[in-house]
Amino acid sequence: MKSTSMNTTFARLVMGVGWVLGGGLVMAQPKADQPAALPLNDLSAFQKPGSNWRIVGDVSADLNQKDVLKSMLGTGILANLPAKDGNIDLVSNFQHGDVDLDLDFLIAKGSNSGIYLQGRYEIQLLDSWGTKNPKAGDNGGIYERWDDSKPDGQKGYEGHPPRQNASRAPGLWQHLKVSFQAPRFDASGKKIENARMLLVELNGVAIHENVELSGPTRGALGNNEVASGPLRIQGDHGPVAIRNIVIKNYDKPRPELMNLKYAVYKGKFQKEPDFSKLPPEAEGSSVLLTANVTRIPNDFLIRYTGTLRVKEAGDYAFNLGAAGGGGMMKINNKAVITPGDRRQRGSITLPAGDVPFELLYAKMEDWAKPSIGLAVTGPGIREYVISDASSAANGDPTDPILVDASSNTILRSFMDMPGYKNAQGRTLRVVHAVSVGSPEQVHYTYDMDNGALVQVWRGQFLDTTPMWHERGDGSSRPMGMVQRLGAPVLGLAKLSSPTAAWATDTTGSGYRPRGYVLDESDRPTFRYQTYGATVTDAVRVLENSQGIRRELTVQNPAGDLYARLAEGSTIAPMENGMYIVDGKAYYVRIDDAGGATPAVRKVGDRQELIVPVKGKLTYSILF
Repeated sequence: MKSTSMNTTFARLVMGVGWVLGGGLVMAQPKADQPAALPLNDLSAFQKPGSNWRIVGDVSADLNQKDVLKSMLGTGILANLPAKDGNIDLVSNFQHGDVDLDLDFLIAKGSNSGIYLQGRYEIQLLDSWGTKNPKAGDNGGIYERWDDSKPDGQKGYEGHPPRQNASRAPGLWQHLKVSFQAPRFDASGKKIENARMLLVELNGVAIHENVELSGPTRGALGNNEVASGPLRIQGDHGPVAIRNIVIKNYDKPRPELMNLKYAVYKGKFQKEPDFSKLPPEAEGSSVLLTANVTRIPNDFLIRYTGTLRVKEAGDYAFNLGAAGGGGMMKINNKAVITPGDRRQRGSITLPAGDVPFELLYAKMEDWAKPSIGLAVTGPGIREYVISDASSAANGDPTDPILVDASSNTILRSFMDMPGYKNAQGRTLRVVHAVSVGSPEQVHYTYDMDNGALVQVWRGQFLDTTPMWHERGDGSSRPMGMVQRLGAPVLGLAKLSSPTAAWATDTTGSGYRPRGYVLDESDRPTFRYQTYGATVTDAVRVLENSQGIRRELTVQNPAGDLYARLAEGSTIAPMENGMYIVDGKAYYVRIDDAGGATPAVRKVGDRQELIVPVKGKLTYSILF
């Protein structure tokens, strides 16, 4: 169920939309406490762990063997290795209320597990590789509630499927990030607000936002709801491994604004005036920090004074939204946000107790609706809105312009590559990118300047808002779970020896792109010339949406011509021509190398998988 409460509406603004301040865009990113990593040297963080739970140093799963997870000695990974019977869930010694939870998990083929917040609200972990229309019981889904008194087929209710399938293949590490808000209770213990999944991200994709939970999901520790409960990991359904568990608790009381008084002054103010010489147009008291105390549309200043009650001493960060103008703020008689600060953010160390508060809002731009928004974060406090959230929402955000791939779809655009830098130190941009989408929900981007695949992804296709909104910048963005394949370089290169450095540009290669041709299903085959050879490059989606297959055909290949199939921190050979790449991020399967022998070679602190090319090469990327 969705909610559009004031706090939630503005929380989305401060988390991602930003504020228009004097014509500039300022993102809300105040500093926060450091989260705590859960040590996985032993099982001491958990209550009476069963024999199915172990601490190990590494794990692996086979794409073809159901419910098989192999482990190696060591520490740092929590593994559920079930026996035939006696398998139990794992329950933490610690309790949590509001929390941010990050973890990596690796699941075996066909396996099933789950993460229960407070032991009561389950986020499903499942091998959902290739599923097109995920349900509440699929990977990342919020599991159903259950009522045995209802007829068959109606017992499960209020389950929440993920927006899209952002899952990786079994045997690969996946990342789960959860922002959870516990239920609220009054002094008598009566529940006054339901629990919420504020945000759930799977492999970098938002799959749930602001989902309200009316009660515990099926299989909870108890049907009662609590302000604080343990973390629970399902252990009786199948093998799973978990690492890098990071927890950030939000369990401290929030500061409160009290005794607010306002005064409104007419005019255009570029700096703080002498209020002793300036009579106000209006003044009074307000229970909220809001711009709605005046009907003057423009060229005015509101001055708020009052008290900030701080219940926990510590460092606090503030983010001010002053639409169509600017603002300043003093707390405890110290400047926190100063006039002319385009970022409109500031931090201060505050003692516990009541401290003076003053805020000025000067409205000067007539195109903006008057609004004030103030967000706060502090020790053990999740960023929240201390102002009137309804007045803070100053207009609708830009409607996204999305491209769906309900049929085979091709779109040319710029494509940015986060994590990779160009020679100027900026995010690398592929300027002749061709993105190809499929109804199988597996997509890829091809770099026409290098004859190279640069990324593959699963889920929804493209967000073209950056390209087509107003003037735009020509770029689009993948919307699903993205696997990037390294910085763009020539797909084929001539090497004097298997240890020679790979070409960093096309100099001396004679590389010439020759466009692409479409087959009867509108799928492109790319063509180019390099080192005197003519190359056709056909990329197709694998059966069951498991990845892509690439077939390179080279006419008149030069001697010592190689293909680079993968690059990463590690590349490990497996059985049957399989390799696992970059710390278990994706698989490469060599389907037909024309009799050539692949090689994994070390390049600095990285590794490359290369293979000689004599006429035809076929390989697959599974992810």
